[in-house]
Amino acid sequence: MVSSRADSAASLPLILDIEDFKGDFSFDALFGNLVNEILPSFQEDDGDPAEGIATQDTLPNGHMRAPSDTAKLVQGPLFPEVDALLTLFKDSCKELVDLRRQIDARLQNLKQDVAIQDAKHRKTLAELEKGVDGLFDSFARLDSRISSVGQTAAKIGDHLQSADSQREVASQTIDLIKYLMEFNSSPGDLMELSPLFSDDSRVAEAASIAQKLRTFAEEDIGRHGVNVQSAAAAANASRGLEVAVANLQDYCNELENRLLARFDTASQRRELSTMAECAKILSQFNRGTSAMQHYVASRPMFIDVEVMNTDAKLVLGDQGLQVGTNNIARGLSTLYKEITETVRKESATIQAVFPSANDVMSILVQRVLEQRVTAILDKLLIKPSLMNLPPVDQGGLLLYLRILGVAYEKTRELAKDLQVLGCGDLDVEGLTESLFSVHKEEYPEHEQASLRQLYQAKMEDLRAEAQQQSDAVGVVSRSKTSVSPTAHQQISVTVVTDFVRWNEEAISRCTLFSSLPATLANNVKSVFNVLLDQVSQYLTDGLERARESLTEAAALRDRFVIGASVSRRVAAAAASAAEAAAAAGESSFRSFMIAVQRCVSSIALVQQFFSNTVARLLLPVDGAHSASCEDMGTAVSHVEGAVRKGLLQCIDTVMAEVERLLSTEQKPTDYRSPDDGNLPDHRPTNACMRVVGYLSRALEVAFTALEGLNKQSFLTELGDRLHRGLLNHWQKFSFNPSGGLRLKRDITEYGDFVRRFSAPSIDEKFELLGIMANVFIVAPESLASLFEGTPGIRKDGLRFVQLRDDYRTAKIASRISSVAAES
Repeated sequence: MVSSRADSAASLPLILDIEDFKGDFSFDALFGNLVNEILPSFQEDDGDPAEGIATQDTLPNGHMRAPSDTAKLVQGPLFPEVDALLTLFKDSCKELVDLRRQIDARLQNLKQDVAIQDAKHRKTLAELEKGVDGLFDSFARLDSRISSVGQTAAKIGDHLQSADSQREVASQTIDLIKYLMEFNSSPGDLMELSPLFSDDSRVAEAASIAQKLRTFAEEDIGRHGVNVQSAAAAANASRGLEVAVANLQDYCNELENRLLARFDTASQRRELSTMAECAKILSQFNRGTSAMQHYVASRPMFIDVEVMNTDAKLVLGDQGLQVGTNNIARGLSTLYKEITETVRKESATIQAVFPSANDVMSILVQRVLEQRVTAILDKLLIKPSLMNLPPVDQGGLLLYLRILGVAYEKTRELAKDLQVLGCGDLDVEGLTESLFSVHKEEYPEHEQASLRQLYQAKMEDLRAEAQQQSDAVGVVSRSKTSVSPTAHQQISVTVVTDFVRWNEEAISRCTLFSSLPATLANNVKSVFNVLLDQVSQYLTDGLERARESLTEAAALRDRFVIGASVSRRVAAAAASAAEAAAAAGESSFRSFMIAVQRCVSSIALVQQFFSNTVARLLLPVDGAHSASCEDMGTAVSHVEGAVRKGLLQCIDTVMAEVERLLSTEQKPTDYRSPDDGNLPDHRPTNACMRVVGYLSRALEVAFTALEGLNKQSFLTELGDRLHRGLLNHWQKFSFNPSGGLRLKRDITEYGDFVRRFSAPSIDEKFELLGIMANVFIVAPESLASLFEGTPGIRKDGLRFVQLRDDYRTAKIASRISSVAAES
């Protein structure tokens, strides 16, 4: 079957070749190659394209519209080559099948070849792997041998290096022993030494060897327990290196002095390289301490007396401590800037010369603070004795404290500047504090003593000023009939402001000197307590002086009280004196109210100072803030106690004048007008107008001076006293109905005035007084209903109804007997 197909295929013309499928295969190209020989003849039989356009319908997409049946009959077959194409396609399919079989056969052969080659390759890889494993084993053995050889070589090298080091050490030791024997030959003999120790070009080497020999010799002596007593004892010693130690000590001292001399010479010439070389060699002697100290001590600012005098002149000038703290502060600032600049220049030299520059800077800064700064502080700060304070006219303790504060602040700024320049391990801050330790020990006591001294001086000045004013205005003595308001020193808020200003300055110094919160709180609390004592004492004394004026005025009033049976001339003189006493009382009243007002302002000033400045410094310490608040409350309560006493005296003064005006101005006819047919007078009585005018004038200052509870309690007490005084006054008169109307008008006037007190209890009492006045107005038969309708007036009304001029004639007692029985 296969052979027949092959024969049939062989008989067919060859259409496809396997080469057609190699490379870049394209089906479109293969198909075109198959049909190109047939399709061109078909395209030529299509006819002229123009005719086709005329006879056929063309669709918009380029395809031809199918012809109608009539057209088909006329045109004939549409695709006459279809049979040839079908035959071509069938033959092509057969050839494709045959080509696939050929390819399959080739692939089978290739698979077999690949399998054979893969087996060979695997065999070769196995052999190679076996050979590689052998090579790895060989390399491992080789590496082990190499490592062993390397370790052996390293050991040999270490031994060689150790041997070389030992040889070098042995050589150096031999040299050192030789040098040591030279130094140990005879005491004090340094002439037979090797040239090394006298060669200036090998000074560094000589210094190093000398130090090694000295260390060795001293250790040897220490091991044998032999002490070097003297050169003679060393010479007589049978063994040991005592002679060597003594000679080495002498040589080192001589060498060190020689190097220091060379260093000084180079320093004068500013030869920094030579200075650095000498400093490096000298560092082998006691770590170079002698060179460092020698350099610092040789600075001009430590040895030149003129520099010290210039410092004092710059800060104090020609006036000494009296030059003023501002000038001293400026002088210290200038001096400390100069010192800082000098240290900065020295720092540049030190950094270039000394190996241990920080150590030299530490010595320099310490010397600056302990010598130059201390010298000027000793001139500035002369600590006064608390038992013998300096006089105020020379500045007092305050001058010392201000200078102390300025010096402390400026010196701390200097310490910070020096710290920036570099001070090594030196505690600059601690050293600065030590400069002021003597002054800070008793600082709180000095601060409090200064505040008390200022207070005493202020009080003396105020007393002297008051005395001068009194002498100027000719203050009358107490034996006269008047009291001058200027006879006593008045309270001044300005003075309290001075107290607060002093205390604020003192607290600022407390803040400056106290670094620990607990210490600061204790110092601030003690200083603030001084302020509380001063303000309390000053205000209390001022209030007492104002009360003395009230007492003197009261004494004048009592002195000129006269009886009824006196001559008209004596009565006129007494009335004039009483007027003068009343004027003195009113003036004293005003003075005390002004004093109270100033007390309130002063206390508010202290409280504000406490809130703004003191409180925040006390809060970090438990209990400090509350304790100060309690102390402040105690001080204020003392002042309030004096105020309360004075206000009661003020009320006595006011009521005394009210009683005087009522007794002199109130006429019997004011409330018992004659029945002359004239219209009744509905104006307040003259006495009422005088009393209300006096009260308005006197209390005008009270309304301004008092506030809060003080004002309320004062006005309430005054209103109550006025109410009782009027009741007692009216009981001296009898009333007819028109007089009752006049009385009601007076009560209305008094009520309108006391309504300004804003005291409801007093308003109610005067309202009841107005109602009670109706007992003089209503008809006798209406009195019972009046009392029954207004129970609040029953008690006083039953007394006042007896003052009716018709009380007996109208038998009013029997008419109100039932009301009287109920009460």
